[in-house]
Amino acid sequence: MSETGTAVPGPRSGGPTTVADPAESAWAEYVAAARALDGVRRAAATAAGEQARSVAAAREELTAVRERLAPQQSRLRDLGVPAMSLVPTPPEVTEVARSMAGGPSAVLAALRAAGDWADAADDTLSARGLPRLARWPSRPRNLLVYGPLALVVPLLQLLLYAVAGPGPVTVLALLVGLPLPAVAFMLGWLAVGRVFRPRPTDRVDRTPRFGALVCLVPAVLTAAGLLLAMLPD
Repeated sequence: MSETGTAVPGPRSGGPTTVADPAESAWAEYVAAARALDGVRRAAATAAGEQARSVAAAREELTAVRERLAPQQSRLRDLGVPAMSLVPTPPEVTEVARSMAGGPSAVLAALRAAGDWADAADDTLSARGLPRLARWPSRPRNLLVYGPLALVVPLLQLLLYAVAGPGPVTVLALLVGLPLPAVAFMLGWLAVGRVFRPRPTDRVDRTPRFGALVCLVPAVLTAAGLLLAMLPD
């Protein structure tokens, strides 16, 4: 205590008080902001790259679709389709524009859908032989070819048996008919690929196992029936 009676505060007990350095705080904030900015920059670069790839793919798809549509329009006009029917109507244009409002990705999806429609149109225009039947399921469609070929030889054998009766001629017909199911199958296999191929570059499901069974069963049943009929009572 001083002479005048005023108390002088002494030092407080405990550790020293830590004061934050303004420079260090500013540096930490700067580093955090730089990291956030780098993350934004990377995300923007990734988005820009994806958009650029989508734009490039959309341009390629647009070129391919245009190349597909030009010969289709020419062929449809040759078939007598009016030119006005080949031009999209304003509502169709509006609907397509609305579907492509999502950016390059939406445009690319719409162009790929147009490519699928062009493929379907090519299948219809370029189908040879029986265009509608080419759309049938494989087995019922191929049965129209394998079936008649498989019945030719058995019907001839039955007709010969009905005319000549049991005897050497019928036995000879049975022997000659043994390899003919394989011949019928090969002819059917070739015919299916030629008649039901939508385009020259497409592959047709010839269902070989099903075709072989169709060609073999009538021949086996006919041969068994004729052999039983020729057995002595």
